[in-house]
Amino acid sequence: MLKTIFVVGAGSFMGGVARYLTTRLVQNSVVSTFPFGTMVVNLLGCLLIGLIFGISERTNLINDEWRLFLTVGFCGGFTTFSAFANENVVLLRDGNFYFFALYTGLSVFLGLIAVFLGHALTKLL
Repeated sequence: MLKTIFVVGAGSFMGGVARYLTTRLVQNSVVSTFPFGTMVVNLLGCLLIGLIFGISERTNLINDEWRLFLTVGFCGGFTTFSAFANENVVLLRDGNFYFFALYTGLSVFLGLIAVFLGHALTKLL
């Protein structure tokens, strides 16, 4: 179990650094207040997690340890949006349309409310 934690942690560290550098590179390349850097990171993370899961489902090129490192670790550190998108694809692929709609709707709606509440709480301090 400890080895797994270190594998995921190492991937998360690398993904977080990659997120920072990618976001900064993209955002500094455009003159806009639109969060292009975050959008690019989210889309790249989605593409990457799709490739990793697709390869691991079709071949034996990626063992369980590497899959954890790359998906939970690196992609999770790079962007949790990729995990969210992958979980939704799995729900759709399995025909769980109700859970897809529920998960997507609640995640977006409650996530926005949570951010709003977090900002509001800071005004009370």
